[in-house]
Amino acid sequence: MSRFEGKTAIVTGASRGIGLAIAQRLVDEGARVVVTGRKEAALVEAVETLGGPEVALGIAGHADDTDHQAEVVERAVATFGGADLLVNNTGINPVYGPLMDIDLDAARKIVDVNCIAAVSWVQHAHRAWMAEHGGAVVNVASVAGRRPAPGIAFYGASKAMLIHLTEELAVELGPDIRVNAVAPAVVKTRFATALYDGREEEVAAAYPLKRLGVPDDIGSVVAFLLSADAGWMTGQTLVVDGGVLLGGGV
Repeated sequence: MSRFEGKTAIVTGASRGIGLAIAQRLVDEGARVVVTGRKEAALVEAVETLGGPEVALGIAGHADDTDHQAEVVERAVATFGGADLLVNNTGINPVYGPLMDIDLDAARKIVDVNCIAAVSWVQHAHRAWMAEHGGAVVNVASVAGRRPAPGIAFYGASKAMLIHLTEELAVELGPDIRVNAVAPAVVKTRFATALYDGREEEVAAAYPLKRLGVPDDIGSVVAFLLSADAGWMTGQTLVVDGGVLLGGGV
């Protein structure tokens, strides 16, 4: 397929896991991608995996650093000629436990990275390219933003905020820019290891499809939302969860 021929995508947090799977799917369908992450070495490896500098560019930095955001968007336009697609994939969850014990500085950092940075990335892409040329944005949320999630409650609250921000951005930026989100359940990545490590079969038993997700499960849905195939969809959050919410779980 070549749904993204001539398009340039920015995928944050894409040195591995879900972000890398999203970037790979977009490259496979014709896009050129700019991927971000904190570690330069991991990004060098990711660019090689994606097909090299003709189709991919890696830029290291912190997702909530506005200077980094501006540099990424500027280099996307300068290197590949645009910034048509944006995937806000970066997310953090540095704490686990009840809300009564949460460190409030950690809580603020979660909101900064998971929510405020996402809006800032859209602002930069909008100013540099999308306001004039249009585009599509996908925010990577979580099923924890749809249901209470004990132990990761504040992370879930931040993802609920991201889901609402997706709807607000869709209203503000239409008709030329579409903004949607995906809400995965547990996907087998390093980020989510603590949620299933050593008990994968037990965790997967709660899922009607009887398995946990893999990054490609999310990459395919994100690619759909960014494509013209989803041209009449905006402000939506697609749950990609193996059916786990049907039983009331997260």
